[in-house]
Amino acid sequence: MTTTPVTDPDTLVERLSTGERAWARTNLSERRELLLAVAAATAATADEWVRTAAEIKQLHPASPLVGEEWMSGPYAVLTYLQALQETLRRLADGADVLAGTRITPAPGGRLAVQVLPYDPYDKLLMSGFHAEVWTTPGVTADQLRATAGLTQRTPRRTRGVALVLGAGNVFSIPPLDVLYQLYAENRTAVLKLNPTTDPLADVYRAVFEPLTDRGLVEIVTGGPEVGAALIEHPGITAVHMTGSEATHDAVVWGTGEDEDAARASGTPKLTKPITSELGGVSPIIVLPGSWSDADLRYQAEHVASMRLHNSGCNCVAGQILILSSDWPQKNAFLTALRRALATAPARPAWYPGCEARVWSARDLHPGAEKPGGTRERTLLTGLDLTDDDESAFTTEYFGPVLGVAELPGTSAPFLEAAVAAANDRLHGTLGANLIAHPDTIKALGRRLREAIAELRYGTVAVNAWTGVGYATPRATWGAFPGHTLDDVQSGIGVVHNALLLDHTERTVVTGPFRPAPRSVLHGEPSVSPKPPWFVTNATAARTGRLLTKFAAHPRWQDLPALFASALRG
Repeated sequence: MTTTPVTDPDTLVERLSTGERAWARTNLSERRELLLAVAAATAATADEWVRTAAEIKQLHPASPLVGEEWMSGPYAVLTYLQALQETLRRLADGADVLAGTRITPAPGGRLAVQVLPYDPYDKLLMSGFHAEVWTTPGVTADQLRATAGLTQRTPRRTRGVALVLGAGNVFSIPPLDVLYQLYAENRTAVLKLNPTTDPLADVYRAVFEPLTDRGLVEIVTGGPEVGAALIEHPGITAVHMTGSEATHDAVVWGTGEDEDAARASGTPKLTKPITSELGGVSPIIVLPGSWSDADLRYQAEHVASMRLHNSGCNCVAGQILILSSDWPQKNAFLTALRRALATAPARPAWYPGCEARVWSARDLHPGAEKPGGTRERTLLTGLDLTDDDESAFTTEYFGPVLGVAELPGTSAPFLEAAVAAANDRLHGTLGANLIAHPDTIKALGRRLREAIAELRYGTVAVNAWTGVGYATPRATWGAFPGHTLDDVQSGIGVVHNALLLDHTERTVVTGPFRPAPRSVLHGEPSVSPKPPWFVTNATAARTGRLLTKFAAHPRWQDLPALFASALRG
């Protein structure tokens, strides 16, 4: 049974303050055991979690799209818990957190820490996918090893009580943010749910029961007044939020005349430290090359999935497609993209305000296309990257709206121009996607890796969606470092980061250009079929369920059924 939720702010904060003192006395082995207990609770509630999530998002229970709720829900939490408990085990044993982890040079005096594949299971389940966490320039391997573990290296030095303002769109975000506060920041935490996720309150309470019983976590619901009361409570020492830039600024600066006065004086209303993940306008840069018809169709589905996953209500949904106007196959690719957008499974624009944002985009772009005649899906072509007034470059639509812009050039000159446009013209720095044929990657050589270093984004993905970075538990997730309260854009700080690395700058993900079996036939070292997060994957729901079961109890004997489901997708 879950504990009765506390509603009075004073009682709630006092309980968490008492829990903080107990947390300081909790050794690393006990902390690890608590993670395993949360994992068991997550596995036990997974079916109810996904059923409730599908109802919130108005998905038919038999729809393959329910797979999104398995993978971005309990699966993401379980893989994180398993990764984090391994880090705690090493710390408890006095071992090197990064022992056996590949660390190599990256451009600009950075280091790259391989976080995917991390173990033999990764090599099979994510064949052909790789992820690295890049450090800030100048960090040495000795510094990296000496600081891996963050606050868990000095567990008795706790840091107060955090308020987590939970996201309302992806349902693993609230629990993952709470876990990061507890284990990376060494703070107990109260999670204030977004009203969209209120139907999941009992599920979340069941998941966190091992922590709630010890006064380490509390979960509350309610309107903005509840969040405001907690933000202002003197016992709350820090705030973390996932949401919009507008909400962040209201928390930090206030609203209306109060905001104007606070900004003018340089005196934020919020005097407590705040970290945040706030989304942005994410680019998809397609490098010109010689593609087969199958390549065009597959990558068109890939781009459509980046936009249509979760009905476009993802903070890192691809929003601006950047193409070469000199690419001979540009029109063929756009034709394939229109078809992919039109034929992807129908779904409602479920998130509050989504439909209004779509219509606003259409009102500002009279030539907007409606692929397949769908009510919400919108394609904006002919966008001009030199237009300072183009709203698509500064407005996160948070819905199924995809823009297309073109730049001249091919090969390295186009890549350089596209990187500059992504950095300088698009608002936000959360994630950037690049798609390139293997021959193009080979021809660019080290210039591609240098271009990745030049992209000012917290996650950069090549031939993969940046959402893979979100789902990689040992990767970092957050904006590119350097934002301030005055110009927060995609936020401040990182989450996830199950190795508890310090001095991080970004995550870099790479994937196969083609799915199996075409990848194998063309010599790519990958046997991954169409990924289950593609909106066109017919077995995504079954594969997501099997992945979640496997994440809870990894066993070799369960892999054949999982692979069979993935291949049928």
